[in-house]
Amino acid sequence: MGLAAFFRALRHWRGEAGMSERLDPLARALALPIWQGEATATALGGGITNLNVLVTDAKRRAVVRIGDDIPVHQIMRFNELAASRAAHAAGVSPGVIHHEPGALVIDFVDGRTMTAADLCDQDMLEQALALVMHAHRDIPRHLRGPALTFWVFQVVRDYAATLQDGKSRHRPELAGLLDEAATLERTVGRIEMVFGHNDLLPGNFLHDGQRMWLIDWDYAGWGSPLFDLGGLAANCGLDAAQEAWVLEAYFGAPPDAALWRRYRAMKAAAALREAMWSMVQEIHSQLDFDYKAYTAEYLDTYRQALATTR
Repeated sequence: MGLAAFFRALRHWRGEAGMSERLDPLARALALPIWQGEATATALGGGITNLNVLVTDAKRRAVVRIGDDIPVHQIMRFNELAASRAAHAAGVSPGVIHHEPGALVIDFVDGRTMTAADLCDQDMLEQALALVMHAHRDIPRHLRGPALTFWVFQVVRDYAATLQDGKSRHRPELAGLLDEAATLERTVGRIEMVFGHNDLLPGNFLHDGQRMWLIDWDYAGWGSPLFDLGGLAANCGLDAAQEAWVLEAYFGAPPDAALWRRYRAMKAAAALREAMWSMVQEIHSQLDFDYKAYTAEYLDTYRQALATTR
């Protein structure tokens, strides 16, 4: 996102994210009482939900994530904060430096943002899966206080209601999508619960040249590991052999027919959630991003994934 788009988005940010102050994001970040010496701020591009600012002071570089709760996306900042702290304690994510209403400050990772092509490389995929497995296993050991659940089918139902209320152009499609989602939910059946990231887009993986990091815990919560695994596959375009490798590596044995059915249903649900997330953004977001194209891309991904469940 360029600076012009960044500030266009800001003009509508209060309505979208409930921000309690009308300061521009750079001033908002620089006003935090944690900087030492002279500090400078730069808008970070690439976001399609949040406004992020890189601040450099006399001793460190840090990322300031600006925004309050976003109810239409079930984002609650208390949950993001708790997950971010636990993820750092588990060695998965950079540390939390400071938080206050409307702002979360985390350590800056000097690394490269991953792409789908990166994560289709076997070595990178292995590092990413190891990090996800580490997160599922170890974050609960450090998690404090109340934490949300993340059940993709509830998210889809809530998105459908939001789209109906907002008179979305996608209203004619919703009944059919909800029927398909109900079938997928029955196919998934009973689940093992882990504390998942639930937003495994390639851009939420960073690599500093030595190791991989997982960032952005907006959607973190208790749910099925199959959602993270299916989301990773759908978002990166993994092929069938890579998916089989992921399932065997995660569960410690080659996937049987029952696991394949449940996994494919959750992968389709992950793609549907991403498509419907974008539909909601079409009517609620003022960020300078082509959500209509993003919706179309993920509806196509969903249809392809859904075809494998039949």
